[in-house]
Amino acid sequence: MTLTTTTLYAIALIPIWLVLWIRVTSIRSAIGCSIGDAGDMKLLQKIRQHGNFIEWVPLILLLMILAEAQGTDALWLHAAGALLVIGRLAHPFGLKIDNAGHPLRYVGNGTNILAVLVLTVALVRIVTGL
Repeated sequence: MTLTTTTLYAIALIPIWLVLWIRVTSIRSAIGCSIGDAGDMKLLQKIRQHGNFIEWVPLILLLMILAEAQGTDALWLHAAGALLVIGRLAHPFGLKIDNAGHPLRYVGNGTNILAVLVLTVALVRIVTGL
């Protein structure tokens, strides 16, 4: 069994993860902070941008793996994968300390919720035979 579609989206997400990680690490290095945020609001923001990626991506990729392994049509997987990538690209630009209602924050979270819903429907269809 190959998981080609899920792998495609996992590969697309690696550079996003790397950039988010580098942004945290570079500030940590510059201010000499190993753990936590040392009260630095810029570091806190970068930690949360990276953390939000880490909170969403593994769950959605796992759901994609389950769906693809059970024969879900590629259209469902591409819909979820595209939503995931769009959300992960948009969210860091919208996660601002001084603006909880930034539109890109809503795009980021909204597309990820939609990706979970798409995959949930696909998995329920498989499990129930609908």
